[in-house]
Amino acid sequence: MSLLADAAVRTLGLSHPGTEATVSAPACQHGLEDNPMSSVTSVSPRTLGDVIPGGLVRSIALVIGGAIFVGLTAQVSIPLPFTPVPLTLQTFSVLLVGAALGSIRGASSMALYLLAGVAGVPWFANHESGWALVSIGYIVGFVAAAGLVGWLAERGADRRVVPTIGMMALGNVVIYAFGVTGLMLMTGMSFGKALALGVLPFLIGDAIKILLAAVLLPGTWKLINSRRSS
Repeated sequence: MSLLADAAVRTLGLSHPGTEATVSAPACQHGLEDNPMSSVTSVSPRTLGDVIPGGLVRSIALVIGGAIFVGLTAQVSIPLPFTPVPLTLQTFSVLLVGAALGSIRGASSMALYLLAGVAGVPWFANHESGWALVSIGYIVGFVAAAGLVGWLAERGADRRVVPTIGMMALGNVVIYAFGVTGLMLMTGMSFGKALALGVLPFLIGDAIKILLAAVLLPGTWKLINSRRSS
C-alpha cells in the first residue's frame, strides 16, 4: 500500500507532513499565555480529529466512535435482488472515518469494527456478525481503505475539492479490490461475475457519495480555518 500511497501523493499534488507553514514558537508561547485553548487553535491540525482537544483519551474515543458510526450506518441497508451484496452507507462512512481520524486511528477504528463483528457484535449490515459472509472481503478492505484515506488526509487531500475526489476514489478502489476477492472466495464466483455483482451496481451511488464528500470535507476545513483565524 506504500507504493500506492506514494503514487497518490504525487498524482494529487499533496505535501508530506511538516511541509505546511507553522506558527513560530514565540507566537505559540504568547498564545498559550493568553488562551489555554490555543493548543487547539494555534497549531495546524493534521486531520479533523486533531481539532478536538485531548491526547490518548481523545484518540481512543475517536477509534471507538468511528467503529460505532460505521456500525450504525451499516444498518441503512437496501437488499438488491440481483446481487448478494446489499446497498449500504458503509463505504461512505468508512472513508469519512479514515479522512477524519487519520491513518493510524482510522485503520484502528475499522480493525475494531472488523474484529468485534467477527467476534459476534451484530453491527455488520442487517445486524449480521461472524466471518462467513459474502461481504466479509469488503469489511476487511475497510481497514486498508481507512488507512490509505487517512494517510492522504494527513497530507491535505481532504482540504481541496479535486484531491478529495481522488482520495475517496482511491479508497473505493481498495474496498472493491478486497470485496471482489472475498466474493470469489466465499461464493466461487468468477472474477467477471464478482465484478458485475460486487462493483458495477454500486458505481453510480459511490460517485454521488464522492461528490458529497468533496463538498463536505473541504467545507468543514474552510469553516474551521475561518474560526481559527478570527
